Amino acid sequence: MRILLALCITATLAQASEPSEYYLREEIPLPPGEVMEIGSIALMPEEKVAVTTRRGDLWICSGAYGDDLSKVTWTKFAQGLHEPFGMFWKAGWLYLTQRPEVSRLKDDDHDGKADTFETICSDWGINGDYHEYAFGSEPDKNGDIWVVLCLTGSFTAESDWRGWCVRITPDGKMIPTCSGIRSPGGIGFNAEGDVFYMDNQGLWNGSSSLKWLKPGSFQGNPTGNKFHKLANFPAPPEVADKSRVLKERLKYPVFIPPAVVFPHTLMGQSPTGIACDMTHGKFGPWKNQLYVGEQCHSQVQRVCLEKVNGLYQGAVFHFLEGFEAGIIPVRLDQDAGMLFVGGSNRGWASRGTKAFTFERVKWTGKTPFEIETMTANHDGFTLNFTEPVDPVTAGNPASYSMAAWTYILQHTYGSPEVDRAIPQITSATVSPDQKSVRLKISGLVRGHVHHLDSKGIKSASGAPLWHPDAYYTLNEIPK
Repeated sequence: MRILLALCITATLAQASEPSEYYLREEIPLPPGEVMEIGSIALMPEEKVAVTTRRGDLWICSGAYGDDLSKVTWTKFAQGLHEPFGMFWKAGWLYLTQRPEVSRLKDDDHDGKADTFETICSDWGINGDYHEYAFGSEPDKNGDIWVVLCLTGSFTAESDWRGWCVRITPDGKMIPTCSGIRSPGGIGFNAEGDVFYMDNQGLWNGSSSLKWLKPGSFQGNPTGNKFHKLANFPAPPEVADKSRVLKERLKYPVFIPPAVVFPHTLMGQSPTGIACDMTHGKFGPWKNQLYVGEQCHSQVQRVCLEKVNGLYQGAVFHFLEGFEAGIIPVRLDQDAGMLFVGGSNRGWASRGTKAFTFERVKWTGKTPFEIETMTANHDGFTLNFTEPVDPVTAGNPASYSMAAWTYILQHTYGSPEVDRAIPQITSATVSPDQKSVRLKISGLVRGHVHHLDSKGIKSASGAPLWHPDAYYTLNEIPK
């Protein structure tokens, strides 16, 4: 823990952020004197926003969308909850995923406070360990809530179903769905309705990763495997220590590899909430991409995904930074094109200097020069840009460099970058409209993270990339 604190503090001093001309970040005033360590955010009718705190309060904010944030008001809706990390509004109810249960709250007498509390499901275990978090999703197309359950202390499984993903049906039935989870930081859907969660670096998890919760899958950490005996669920695989994800998942097809690895310290240290951009351009040109919160570095990263040979894979890019605390929940209003984030520094330090925060982000309407998407080919990658490139710099292979590596799949904590390779960029072909470049690359490595540095290229107007680094997880090389 002391090492993580030192790393975050050092990063704070080394990387002070400047205001962005592309995205406007604003702090939303909080109730005076209250400890607002925000754990979840829900959007309600009439532009009201509900937030829960790690200390168990539920507040409703009015005015969070307004031009004058000094007019924001707050009402405490409920208290005495158990660290809710997941909330949504539906048909007059606020649904919560708390440490011990999924529940819902309602204001029946319309006095602004919850007076009906119902437990929907509490069929998993809890023993009071500080790390037995539970992160819950919004409902899927069937109305099910997906819940990812952190290991005890993030290392052991002392309570039932720790290290598993379960689904809670509308009638309260719990369905064990995926095994192999370590320490979730958030959960969410992509545009197709598939469910993903963020798992943090640790044992059996060389670096933090975005993982696809394919029903019936194993996510890589065998600590909680024993709980399959509590239900009619096939025994998850017992993977080999000191191995590699590629090797083990080829032995065990149920093992779904991380869709996108977030290289440790390079792309944050503790990823959290997930939001999918389906705003139809109201938040920029990032159609169907995912935004991922980052607690330690107080950032939001951007992920573009594709499916190759039945598996998700893709690239992660830096996106937004400068938030005032460590981000936990992220919630995107698809109609308004507004991103809400909440934060807390308790337990883990962050670059943000405040103990807690509630902030919003709006697109200014000005688009940065960026790699919009990065997709895999059988012999390289195609880069699509937000504006035309300079054909001289973008068409020069020397404007790019690439390195590739993987991680040890092991029982001990995390992993160094291993099995390093240096793929060679042999050609860069600019498209006729100058908005894409096809890189031909010798030496792609299946199962490796491929770091592309594109700082040598310019836009047609002479601008550098806002963020020149991309980290693509190449689970499968297209045929």
